[in-house]
Amino acid sequence: METIGTWWMWAGFFVIVLAMLAVDLFATGGGKSHKVGFREAAGWSAVWVGVSLGFAAALWFYLDGAMGREVANTKALEFLTGYLIEKSLAVDNVFVWLMLFSFFAIPLELQKRVLIYGVLGAIVLRTVMIFAGVWLITQFHWLLYVFGAFLLITGIKMWWFADAQPDLASNPVIRWIRKHMNVSDELHGERFFITREVAGKAVRYVTPLFLVLVLVELSDVIFAVDSIPAIFAITTDPFIVLTSNIFAILGLRAMYFMLAGMADRFSLLKYGLALVLVFIGTKMLLIDIYPIPVPFSLGVVAVIITTSIVLSLRRDARQRATEPVRQN
Repeated sequence: METIGTWWMWAGFFVIVLAMLAVDLFATGGGKSHKVGFREAAGWSAVWVGVSLGFAAALWFYLDGAMGREVANTKALEFLTGYLIEKSLAVDNVFVWLMLFSFFAIPLELQKRVLIYGVLGAIVLRTVMIFAGVWLITQFHWLLYVFGAFLLITGIKMWWFADAQPDLASNPVIRWIRKHMNVSDELHGERFFITREVAGKAVRYVTPLFLVLVLVELSDVIFAVDSIPAIFAITTDPFIVLTSNIFAILGLRAMYFMLAGMADRFSLLKYGLALVLVFIGTKMLLIDIYPIPVPFSLGVVAVIITTSIVLSLRRDARQRATEPVRQN
């Protein structure tokens, strides 16, 4: 695997990740029952983005001195493009989490513990999948075409079913758990398991919070399958692929709580994410015919996401402006 990462660069990256996780766990209340407001979430989102941009700047300065300006510019752009793509696709994950918590009526103050497990699971899962994916691509170049076709089809499917609402009540995972495990009907704080006495015997039950945790972890798997191939359209350098992915994930909890009360205002964002997947899939299919430059890819993704957000906010403003008229 060709990479710019030296042993001390990998070590430094993992130290940064562990430090950020420690801050997220302890300085921000971590697993404690705590309702995160918009201002707090927005502040921490800015911190995570700032740390990611600081890492990109440090990477550029090091490579500029060690390997030259051209390598520094290329790798820094690859990191930023990968980070933007992964951060954008993570928004869809956030929307799914919102739907899950809403369906099971989980209050905000109980959601943090589930989300920290979700983030930790995503970090471990993506690390394994990224190294496996990079190895496979170095051995079988044609897999890039498979990934490209997969992303193209996924993007079209996402566009087509953007407004569809999944039927969680008949979800096969939930049905299997309810069939094979005892499930309580009510929440018990942040506990995933409880013990009840039934007919003189201690019987273990799982709580609805456990069901949400299982579905959150499952959603991590599904979205990793979508997002990891997307970064391979930008670079196959494992150091850039992993760092851009992990930095995008680390700020996911803060972004979730920031969007929790205003997700309905971004009704067109899923269409933008679908277009991003279509573009990245097309880029991968053309990789040996016409390699699309990384700066151009960064610009296209930024324009698509920005446009979909602006159009969503305008649409929401028009709908809110006409609501009183409709009521009369």
